[in-house]
Amino acid sequence: MNIHQWHKDTIGQKTVAALKKNEFDAVYFSTKEEAVEHILSYINSGAQVGFGGSMTISQDLALIEKVKDKGAVLLVHGDPQLTSAERLEVMRKQQVCDVFVTSTNAVTLDGCLVNMDGVGNRVAALTFGPRKVIVVVGTNKICQDVDAAVKRLQTVAAPKNSKRLNTNTPCAVTGICADCQSSGRICKVLSVMKRKPSLTDITVVVVGEDMGY
Repeated sequence: MNIHQWHKDTIGQKTVAALKKNEFDAVYFSTKEEAVEHILSYINSGAQVGFGGSMTISQDLALIEKVKDKGAVLLVHGDPQLTSAERLEVMRKQQVCDVFVTSTNAVTLDGCLVNMDGVGNRVAALTFGPRKVIVVVGTNKICQDVDAAVKRLQTVAAPKNSKRLNTNTPCAVTGICADCQSSGRICKVLSVMKRKPSLTDITVVVVGEDMGY
């Protein structure tokens, strides 16, 4: 028996059960390959598909290229070729796209999604706007409760993303949140989704692998 995989499967399935209790559509897969196949089943040719800035989505699952291959219209605000004005316009379009695909900074064992944003575009699209929202999360992001999830944001997600984005913030140097006053901080908006928003169609895909920050 692979004890590591047993543990991922066990807590992953427990988390999915809690998400369902909180009215989210939720599903568990042991592998990334199974998860990708499920996610792509929601994508039709010509659909506008927005992506929240996520290493889980772009690197671990390589979903952007796979969605492009299905003939979808991509809304990727992280495209380095975009001007600042074009990037902002893409963010706005993501709020009303057909499918919005993102990860979450943390998910709790009692079925809450916890996220921190600098701009707020990702948490806004998670909450309301797109016709379909798909949230993909590895079991490495499962936390005991909301307090533990916030601590994970401060000690793992925010410092690593700040370093990736080359922000001029203390955590990009020390590796730990200092609750700084920097204008460049990426943790300005805290979102805790305790239940599925009433008018938003959300599927949470929990994957039994380590993914993202």
